[in-house]
Amino acid sequence: MGMAAWKRVGVCLTAVAVVAGVAGCQGGDGDGTKKKAGGSTESKVQTQNEMTEVLQAAFKNTSEAKSSKVRMTMEMPAGPMGGGSMQMSGVQGWDPAVMDVTMKGSALTEGSPDGPEQSRMIMLDGVMYMDMGAESAAEMDGKRWMKMDFGAMAEATGDPETQKQMTGGLENMNQDPAKQLAMLLGSKSLKHVGPEKVDGVATQHYKGTLSIEEMLDANKALDGMFTDEEREQLVANMKKSGLKGYDTEVWVNEDDYPAKMVVGMQMSEGTMKIVSHYSDYGAAAEVKAPAASETVDFMEMLQDLEDLGAGA
Repeated sequence: MGMAAWKRVGVCLTAVAVVAGVAGCQGGDGDGTKKKAGGSTESKVQTQNEMTEVLQAAFKNTSEAKSSKVRMTMEMPAGPMGGGSMQMSGVQGWDPAVMDVTMKGSALTEGSPDGPEQSRMIMLDGVMYMDMGAESAAEMDGKRWMKMDFGAMAEATGDPETQKQMTGGLENMNQDPAKQLAMLLGSKSLKHVGPEKVDGVATQHYKGTLSIEEMLDANKALDGMFTDEEREQLVANMKKSGLKGYDTEVWVNEDDYPAKMVVGMQMSEGTMKIVSHYSDYGAAAEVKAPAASETVDFMEMLQDLEDLGAGA
């Protein structure tokens, strides 16, 4: 496989890790009643209890919906993995985690101008499949789908610490939009901005900032995975990598579903910004894996490369 294809693998991996961990959601109009607090058009600033009530209702509804359509834009600052923008649209499900989205944008084509202008990504049963395009398929016996089994990749390392990190990453990829709301509730700076319209829909706008420590405290997927010493090291490593914190905004509609979510990850190179719109809550996320005859296994490819090196 050529360097351009490997570049697309790296870009898509970064996109998938971000998408699955920071998604948001969508919904309708409001009447200002307490029950429909999210969609109220009143300008009254809500109390802490009222904010908590709205976001807890949105958390419950989104958790129970289990799936939705997604439309997302991601802006990435220039850095080691490149930069630029990426747009994604498709379907996402949580509990269990599934995804079928089409990606396009400058971040996808950077470094590989002859590559496809858009790429499809499927995630199912802890396995990710990426459509590498016709050019890459020509280099892989006509197989255009790259298969990455995260569980198998973790097991193949043979290192308990690496396995723990990769398993933790997979847990984060399983996060549903509701967990982002739960994390926002953990922000000490949670604020009610006021009523706003999103795509013509009446909503209430909330925002908050999370430090790395607050994010780890609010992320229940990480519970029990680290000792106190390991947690301190994780925080230090994240800060050393340039990650400074998370800015989160959510617009909640009258039906107590998020109509829009914006997450900003503050890094040394700048801020990575993800804007999410979701719709059709509860619609079946019918995600299917590509046929085995059309896929090439990433782990097997690495093994073949290793064998060639040994033979040489």
